[in-house]
Amino acid sequence: MKSSKPLGPVMLDLQGLTVSPDEKDKLTHPAAGGLILFSRNYESPRQLMNLVGEIRALRPEILIAVDHEGGRVQRFREGFTRLPPAARYHEIANGQPDHSEAAAETAGWLTAAELRAVDIDFSFAPVLDVDSGVSDIIGNRAFSRDPFETAQLARAFARGMRRAGMPSVGKHFPGHGGVAEDSHLALPIDHRSMDEIENRDLLPFRALIEFGLEGIMPAHVIYAEIDERPAGFSSFWIQEVLRRRLGFDGTVFSDDLSMAGAAFAGNHVDRARLALEAGCDMVLVCNMPDAAGEVLESLTNHSSTEREPRLQRMRGRFSMDRNALLASTDWQRATELIASINEQPGLA
Repeated sequence: MKSSKPLGPVMLDLQGLTVSPDEKDKLTHPAAGGLILFSRNYESPRQLMNLVGEIRALRPEILIAVDHEGGRVQRFREGFTRLPPAARYHEIANGQPDHSEAAAETAGWLTAAELRAVDIDFSFAPVLDVDSGVSDIIGNRAFSRDPFETAQLARAFARGMRRAGMPSVGKHFPGHGGVAEDSHLALPIDHRSMDEIENRDLLPFRALIEFGLEGIMPAHVIYAEIDERPAGFSSFWIQEVLRRRLGFDGTVFSDDLSMAGAAFAGNHVDRARLALEAGCDMVLVCNMPDAAGEVLESLTNHSSTEREPRLQRMRGRFSMDRNALLASTDWQRATELIASINEQPGLA
């Protein structure tokens, strides 16, 4: 049973395969509300289930997440189905969009089902960026270079996730595909006009919001013609465009505040404060345990009446038994389809 204890605004990470004493203190801190897992936290499905069980015993109500898109961004490999990058669903269409949408939906279901079977609440997926041919960090993580096709395939992927009881998080709002720089390493600047962004990059976000998208992650990108702050620190982008114009009522997660694209805002405490003030509901602090501790302490008494119901929507909706899943006809058919996609020529 989940505790009634409210969720704090900080999502943390772990350094290894088990929870250290210091990490136990952080996970039980009142400002903690989420945990994101990485490849370094994974050895096998059994180890992962034990780790998640340990976390749930410490903090039953905490949200547990992972980046598990497919292609280059898939944290758990051995023991999980190898998922193709998002661009593959467009590549296999062969003039039959229904075929590619069905494949994307199957992949979304398979992704979510395998994660729910180890009690992970959600993945930061799908990517809603439209590939413009300039961004290596996005590249084939995007479903398409066409915004309408991106919306169709991403919606199909999210529909599959929903069938498996998993909410979705669209990223990176309002679109990371138009800049060459990697926001992990630099602060990209996009010089396009609002009209250009609205008529291209925002189309998938609008479509998925209408579909009922539960979460969104803004980009660490400055859209210089529109606002001087990166989107994840901008009340214009989050409150005016995302909330008011697009009508999004779900959870806004910051991208990792340890990335170079967030450094303009000062130290991690300042970054967290600015992101929350701009309208983020939960901030991610990864790969810097000391900074995470400082952010937790700074937000001990941070409260928001709007945050809690939004975060509650990010819980996995029903449990799934792993052995029963792997024995099911649905899983067997899904893995056969994904294997056939992986084997087709053209996979990078």
